[in-house]
Amino acid sequence: MKYRKPWYNLRLRLVAWYSLLAGLSMLVSDGFMYLRFRQTLFDQIDNALEVTTIQALKNLDDEVDALMFDPRQEAPALASLLNDAGVEIYLLAQDGSLKEYFGDSLTLPTQQGLQPGFKTLVTENGRWRLYTQEILPRADRPPGWLTVARSLQPVDITLQNLLNQHLLKVPLLLGMVGLGGLFLANRALKPIGQITRIAEQVSVSGDLTQRIRYQGTTDDELERLATMFDEMLDSLQATFEHKKRFTADASHELRTPLTTLKGRLHVALSQPRTAEIYQETLQGIEQEVDRLIRLSSDLLLLSRLEQQHQDMHLELIDLSDLLAAIAEQIQPLADLQQLQFSTHIPSDLQIQGSPDHLIRLFLNLLDNAVKHTSAQGKVQLRAMVQGHCIQINVSDTGIGISPKHLPHLFERFYRVEKSRSRTIGGTGLGLAIAQEIVHRHHGAIAVQSQPGHGTTFTVTFPKYNHR
Repeated sequence: MKYRKPWYNLRLRLVAWYSLLAGLSMLVSDGFMYLRFRQTLFDQIDNALEVTTIQALKNLDDEVDALMFDPRQEAPALASLLNDAGVEIYLLAQDGSLKEYFGDSLTLPTQQGLQPGFKTLVTENGRWRLYTQEILPRADRPPGWLTVARSLQPVDITLQNLLNQHLLKVPLLLGMVGLGGLFLANRALKPIGQITRIAEQVSVSGDLTQRIRYQGTTDDELERLATMFDEMLDSLQATFEHKKRFTADASHELRTPLTTLKGRLHVALSQPRTAEIYQETLQGIEQEVDRLIRLSSDLLLLSRLEQQHQDMHLELIDLSDLLAAIAEQIQPLADLQQLQFSTHIPSDLQIQGSPDHLIRLFLNLLDNAVKHTSAQGKVQLRAMVQGHCIQINVSDTGIGISPKHLPHLFERFYRVEKSRSRTIGGTGLGLAIAQEIVHRHHGAIAVQSQPGHGTTFTVTFPKYNHR
């Protein structure tokens, strides 16, 4: 449960942030729309008041030396129509006193210092929108003011209804956004939940075979996270299997020489012996100790090679010179076995490699060829350029290897002839080490053999590119 709590909180935090951003977006959008709609309504009212003012000015009586509407015009009918529409007209003297009006809803207070233009007035009957225009004096008419008013009650009701609708809509939309966000968060964070469950299973059971294998629709961050987690488990499993195999191999291979040592010591100490027998026993023990040292050294080397997750340090080397030096070391062994040892090594064969590991590789292959070839046989070391690669062949005319053994030849501790391998001092790790060295140099190694006709090992390395 302690693993799921952070994931659970993360999901709620994502939903909360998503809902908050959606709520703020709706608030800003609806607020802008509300203000825009309010301004539009006020603009319409202001335009209507201006038009009404123009119509009202046309109905002023020009034949009377006073401010009044002409009764002979259509003023009464116009006033009735305007009153039904909620519009009221007030004719004021220059000092603001009321001269004449149409309407009975608004009691317009006496105003001093009238100014032309629009104004919003709050009264007991609600809010009103007023438009005042100055009446210029004429020869037959004194100056004054004309004020046209309209109630804002319809506008206020409309705006209030709109606001109520928005207030009702916001919680519903936020609820839908929250549910949608929860669904998206669950879907988006599904790999994290899988990682959490698998990590918990691995922690409890130690089963490193568990994998997420998440397949997203796009190469997104979560898919890369799941892929990296699977790769991490692959690496952990490989390391665990390597250590497990190393322990099993070491215990298996060390058991025989240790048992032999104990047996020799037990026999030597069971009763008094002559000096010659003690010396013979100690020599046998020394051979077993030497074999144990070689075995432990090979095991450690193979373990280091297999555990190198990054490429080993490679440097530019002349493979021609290196192979020639190795051939000089092998020549005395070949002469001792009465073998014909020949080489064909072109000059200027350059590769990126580790000299120490390459020397061990080819000494191992050539040493095996010499040991498994009878007197008067042949051993060859040949190198050639094949396209962008360099190919090295180590061949002999020895006893050869049966086809059934070839697929297992590079397995650790695999021996074609176990008794003979122990006699010649082999540890069973030489070819496994050789293969690992080749792979660390980005190369390949193969073997061809026919019983009674000899064996050929072919090693291929990428040629160094001078560009």
